[in-house]
Amino acid sequence: MNLYDLIIQDKEEITLNDVFLDQSNKEQFAQLIKEHTYIKELQEYGLPVNNKVLLQGSSGCGKTMTAKAIANALGKNIMILNLSNIVSSRIGETSQNIKMIFDKAGRERSVLFLDELDQIGKARGSDDKDVGEMRRLVNTLIQLIDYYPENALLLCATNHPEIIDTAILRRFQLKINYEMPSKEFLDSFYDNLLSKFPEDLRKIDRKYEVSFAEAKDYAFTVAKGRLIERLEEEKSKLNNVVNNPFNKKNY
Repeated sequence: MNLYDLIIQDKEEITLNDVFLDQSNKEQFAQLIKEHTYIKELQEYGLPVNNKVLLQGSSGCGKTMTAKAIANALGKNIMILNLSNIVSSRIGETSQNIKMIFDKAGRERSVLFLDELDQIGKARGSDDKDVGEMRRLVNTLIQLIDYYPENALLLCATNHPEIIDTAILRRFQLKINYEMPSKEFLDSFYDNLLSKFPEDLRKIDRKYEVSFAEAKDYAFTVAKGRLIERLEEEKSKLNNVVNNPFNKKNY
């Protein structure tokens, strides 16, 4: 399998202002970015730089966007790897592929984003006959995390931290929680999302107890429906004017 078939090198420019985060998470990410901005100065004092971060919690609440925003803030490339796409029936091949990706990210001092980290934990216990092989895969991942260079940044995401091997969890210096947004937080999100539209498209029945991703999909679907309806009404009126014989001039 080609290495470049496994990773996504995303060029989308997202800032932390584009990500809806609670105040605690904002402060932690601001500190993380500053640490990597002043990495040389911190290292001169023997101060360790946090470069292994676990983003854990509800799906659709901004983990991937956060990773892109941090890479953008640091002026680094981001390499995105979804672990659910890389686990091969040949476990040795999976270990080799992961190692190649870690090596590439480390050499280039990139931000490496591993999505669905729990896939390793799930796979490890999915079939008794494969437990030994999966344990070796987990050991490989632990070693790669341990030796990941300090001047590169590893971000991992999971919706199910409870099923991840505890030895892997211990490697992360920061564990940042993502929770389903409150009604007030979603109202701010809706206001921001719909602000660019005309007023008649902004007034929608809002859904709550959903993730930001679900809220965005819902709001845009409603807005598109209303816009298409308005365009079709305008088109229908125009056709009526054009086809009305009383509107035609006699020469």
